[in-house]
Amino acid sequence: MNFKKALASGVFLSAFALAGPVAALELKEIPGLDPNLPPVAERVPTEPLVVDLEAKGRTIGKHGGSLNTLIGRAKDVRLINVWGYARLMGYNDKLELVPDLLESVEVEDGRIFTLHTREGHKWSDGHPFGAEDFRYYFEDVVTNEKLTPSGLPPFLLADGKGPKFEVIDETSVRFTWDAPNPLFLPHLAKARPPFIYRPAHYLKQYHEKYGDPDFIASEAAKVKARSWAPLHGKKDEMYSARNVDLPTLQPWVRSNDNSDLRFILERNPYYHRIDSTGQQLPYIDEVIMTVADGKLIPAKTQAGESNLQARNLSFSDITVLKKGEKLNDYVTALWSNAKGSEMSILPNLTVKDPVWRKLLRDTRFRHALSIGIDRNLLNRVLFFGLGTPGNDTVLTMSPLYLPEYTRKWAEYDPEKANALLDEIGLTERNGKGIRLMPDGRPLEIIVETSGESETQSDALELIAENWKDIGVKLFAKPSQRDNLRERAITGDLVMSVWWGMDNGIPTADMDPEELAPVQSESLTWHAWGDHYETKGSGGEPMDWAPAKRLMELYEAWLVSKTPDERTAIWQEMLQIHADETIRIGLVSGVRQPVVVKGVKNVPLEGIYGWDPGAHYGIHRMDEFYMAK
Repeated sequence: MNFKKALASGVFLSAFALAGPVAALELKEIPGLDPNLPPVAERVPTEPLVVDLEAKGRTIGKHGGSLNTLIGRAKDVRLINVWGYARLMGYNDKLELVPDLLESVEVEDGRIFTLHTREGHKWSDGHPFGAEDFRYYFEDVVTNEKLTPSGLPPFLLADGKGPKFEVIDETSVRFTWDAPNPLFLPHLAKARPPFIYRPAHYLKQYHEKYGDPDFIASEAAKVKARSWAPLHGKKDEMYSARNVDLPTLQPWVRSNDNSDLRFILERNPYYHRIDSTGQQLPYIDEVIMTVADGKLIPAKTQAGESNLQARNLSFSDITVLKKGEKLNDYVTALWSNAKGSEMSILPNLTVKDPVWRKLLRDTRFRHALSIGIDRNLLNRVLFFGLGTPGNDTVLTMSPLYLPEYTRKWAEYDPEKANALLDEIGLTERNGKGIRLMPDGRPLEIIVETSGESETQSDALELIAENWKDIGVKLFAKPSQRDNLRERAITGDLVMSVWWGMDNGIPTADMDPEELAPVQSESLTWHAWGDHYETKGSGGEPMDWAPAKRLMELYEAWLVSKTPDERTAIWQEMLQIHADETIRIGLVSGVRQPVVVKGVKNVPLEGIYGWDPGAHYGIHRMDEFYMAK
């Protein structure tokens, strides 16, 4: 059942390919597993999620082995909870939203959600997982002002109001809103999910409502926490993987035998998925994450030090990686990058300089800058012609894709660009041929970068040559990510270069927040995003018609009931971006190298993105296995 049909019927069932009745499967023990553990039949749920690998074009794997991978910093150990991608709801490789940890979901009127967990499902420490873990999260964490002073997050609000929460039975809970909440289910499938459940049996000991006061005081002193609330916060790290004692539902669990330079993640013996032959997943015994200098990771990967590597690799590394394949016995797969554009030039529409503000909001000016760029040249020089020149928008893999979203105002036409700039009134030039702004300043645009990408710097050099032909001077200014955001906050940032849309492969049922001025972290319209996030107490109210319309559409999406409504909203928002050239995209479809050494079931063709995708997650890393 696909996402649209599921919404229409109101029921989401486990949509993985099943291999017949679970009762008919002979469950198999994992060789070498701790003999003190219960047998596999007592470790997996009564109705585990059964994966038919052959139906997916994969081979049945074998248990065992260690997978080595490299990370650029210690905090990236949290990626194990991204790549493992065990979610209440998860996307499959067709971008369909299906139950995973959940056995099923019932949706009524787009506002009543009944979640059913799997009977017999257990946390990684063997304790039952079920309704109490959802209740603890809702009643004792997210609605507790001491633990969540900011209140309910946006995905738990509909028309500004939170839900009614009910426990139906030991494996069923219900969330009921007064208005439709299309944010709810897609948020559960994110690369960094909200974890609307918690291991209540573990965390209660640190909660003032349940725990022993003397124990809490003693534990708080150990970590220099002033009270129970910050102590609870330190223990409650579902995403970061820093607390080795915290039970999880993910395929791998961090072990105690770690340093800050090498992390060992061992199999979760209570994991809920099995293959069609009765083998419990994951196949791989342990994932070893070793910290290395990010700049050295491509060389270390080429030297054969990683079994599976995409992190800290980029398109520019492909040539070097290909050269090392035969010597170090690995394959460099080239996955489709899910970003809307490999990079985009972002005019700051809320810049505080009034002359720049008026100019940047003039649609003709943004069009002139866009068609003044030879994207085909960028593609040839930087990406060997393998990318797709065009706007920062949805990709062909998205069901929302239309060719004009990519092409409109993206064809190189310096003559027309010059005509548009003349039409604006920028006809005066200085002795160097640079146009003069209305206040007499030369039209010199400082494009600021985070200083993290040589490719972005190279692209700006080529664009500077193009823009010189239309009387615009470009200065590239390397900075740092934090400084860039700070200058957006103060309004001093005029223009920047950044990565394109995180999600270039959306369905209509995914949140269109990247298209609307709702995020203060946006370098395109910080002041409007801040005004939205702070409910009017910060930033500036929107005073630009296209932004107002995008906001109206986003708010309409938030109360939409059907996929057809959401499709219409997405398409109008995408059309506005194409018509207005709000972000100046450059080249999309640039390939992401994924190095595979001795690992089976890793697809040579795949999607590499954050949301949706979770890097390897959408391809189900628990199904990968070691060749030897």
